[in-house]
Amino acid sequence: MPTYGVTGASGHLGRLVVENLLDRGVPATEIVAIARNTEKAADLAARGVVVRHADYSRPQTLPAALAGVRRLLLVSGNEVGQRVAQHTAVIEAAKAAGVERTAYTSILRADTTGNPLAPEHKATEEVLTASGMPYTLLRHSWYTEVYTDQLPQYLERGEILGAAGSGRVSAVPRIDYAAAAATVLTGDGHDNAVYELGGTPFTFPELAAAITEATGTKVVYRDLPAAEYTAALESSGLDAGSARFVAALDESIARGELETTPDTLIRLIGRPTTPLVEAVRMAHRS
Repeated sequence: MPTYGVTGASGHLGRLVVENLLDRGVPATEIVAIARNTEKAADLAARGVVVRHADYSRPQTLPAALAGVRRLLLVSGNEVGQRVAQHTAVIEAAKAAGVERTAYTSILRADTTGNPLAPEHKATEEVLTASGMPYTLLRHSWYTEVYTDQLPQYLERGEILGAAGSGRVSAVPRIDYAAAAATVLTGDGHDNAVYELGGTPFTFPELAAAITEATGTKVVYRDLPAAEYTAALESSGLDAGSARFVAALDESIARGELETTPDTLIRLIGRPTTPLVEAVRMAHRS
């Protein structure tokens, strides 16, 4: 009978969690990979994983997708503004399906941070904790992919623009967060636990230095006041609302709201977190 369910299984993080479960020796037939587009998970199905369709925005698709699941990873959706209703639908369906514990991918210090992404995460946490189901909150700092996905632009321009000041961010690659999620899904002792997760914190000048070291191309960080950074983002093609939002994320970093210690993540994954320069090297080679 399928035991472990992973939503968003055709996306970046969800797929890595499924692959991590397989690498740990979990039988493929005991993994349910839940995806909005099952065609993108066809390779997982070919390995014997149970692939099921579900759409957070279509609650009627959720009961069949969650049937037989006992431990669920709810990977947060990417449709900002719609996520509380979407996540609530999954949580309600999970409870009705008899899921024994649900882990949720939240954001660092969701209940206290001023990060503009936090309110939907905080609201989802409240729905989950009020559901009566045992839960685990996996509060992530940033993914290093937020930055390494922009390597071509950084290398072309020779600089990173931002408004983070001397703030530090505890970003690690998705593979580290995926390993932690797999640990929580397969292990015991995680009921009603809240884990603040991230790697060794770094500043943006340190990010620029890591890119320089990993690629051999000199990149520097240029810090701007938030208003000037917003204007620069608009001039590069972002609409005004998106530009203000991105600048607000950097302001959150400047306040230290995405900084934590790596201790908890190291304990969960049983190894050191991926060093920043290695994460850049991996991205540069790919």
